[in-house]
Amino acid sequence: MPRRGSGRSLAGVDRNALERERRLYMKELFSRLSFLLPSLAAKIHIYLNIKRSATDLLDQAITHIRQLGDKVEMLKKKKKQLHQGTGSSSSDHQDQTTSISSCSSTVLTVRDVGSMLEVCMKIGSNKTFMLHQVIQVLVEEAAQVVGVSYSNFGGIRFYTIIAQAVSPRIGVETSTVHEKLKELIF
Repeated sequence: MPRRGSGRSLAGVDRNALERERRLYMKELFSRLSFLLPSLAAKIHIYLNIKRSATDLLDQAITHIRQLGDKVEMLKKKKKQLHQGTGSSSSDHQDQTTSISSCSSTVLTVRDVGSMLEVCMKIGSNKTFMLHQVIQVLVEEAAQVVGVSYSNFGGIRFYTIIAQAVSPRIGVETSTVHEKLKELIF
C-alpha cells in the first residue's frame, strides 16, 4: 500500500535537487567572474580559497566595466588626436606597469604589487609558446608561482600568472622579469 503524501516528498526532492543545481551553477558563474576580474586581490582570494560575498564581486565587476568604458573613451580621444596630427608626446602610464606590443596579436604586461607580481600575456595563434619557460624565468628571478589562469578565445591565448617573491624583503625586479619574458615571447 503506497504511503500517503509520497508524491509530495518526491516533488520536494526534485525541488531540492533543482535548487542545489541552481546554487552550484551560480557558484560556478561567480567563480568565472572572479577569475575574469583583473584585480590581484581577487585572484589572491581565488588561490587562497577565501570566500568573498557575491555583492563584493559584483561591485568589483561593475567598477571594472566602468573603468574599461572610461579607458575606451580616452583611447578614442587619443586616436582622434593622432589622426588629426595633434597628439601629445607625453605618454600616459600606470605606475609600475610595463606593456609591450610588437604586433596586434602579442601583448605582455608585468605588474609589481608589493611582494606580488602579476604577469599577463596575450599570445596570438601564430606564436609557439611554452608556459613552463615563463614559469622558469619567474623561478630564476626568485618568484614563487602562486597561481596560473588560462583562457583561449578565437585562437588567442590569455595567460595570467600570479607570483610572489621568495623573500618579501628583497622582492622581485619587475624590469628584469619583463626583459627576459620579452626575449622569450617576442
